[in-house]
Amino acid sequence: MPPTLRGPNIAGAVRARASTPKDASGIARIYNQGIEERSSTFETCPRSPEEVRAWYDGAHPIVVVEEGGEIIAFAATFEYRPRECYRGVAEFSVYVDREHRGRGAGRLAMEALIPAAASAGLWKLVSRVFPENAASRALLRSAGFREVGTYEKHARLDGRWRDVIIVERLIPHQ
Repeated sequence: MPPTLRGPNIAGAVRARASTPKDASGIARIYNQGIEERSSTFETCPRSPEEVRAWYDGAHPIVVVEEGGEIIAFAATFEYRPRECYRGVAEFSVYVDREHRGRGAGRLAMEALIPAAASAGLWKLVSRVFPENAASRALLRSAGFREVGTYEKHARLDGRWRDVIIVERLIPHQ
């Protein structure tokens, strides 16, 4: 991963890097914004840094984007299914701090996550996105993901059934 990356919409020096458990507080803060907003996840209970530290399993990459030493975005992979045949498939999430959205931090996180996933031996990333989350859908399309279908009434959020768009991207290996 390059030490410093700049995008056309990002002010100042911004850097994407592999995450460590020391980043758990910053990741929890951003993830909890998404939980609070009800725009990106079915989760409804805030996550503690200790709960986020459990994400670091040594097999699934997590990356952060920093600006001025502050974590402003992250992208993380998680086990898709426990069966051996799916070992190279991972679910992923990408979140950006609400004060930094629309400036390219999410794209930078995804640009760092994809090669990290390839290095970890993954061949496919998958996720689900709320249909009305136009910003995420556009970000993922620009990062090479394709929408493969819709899960209708996938789960309830605050008592209301929600659909999700399924996205995937194959990761080329040399």
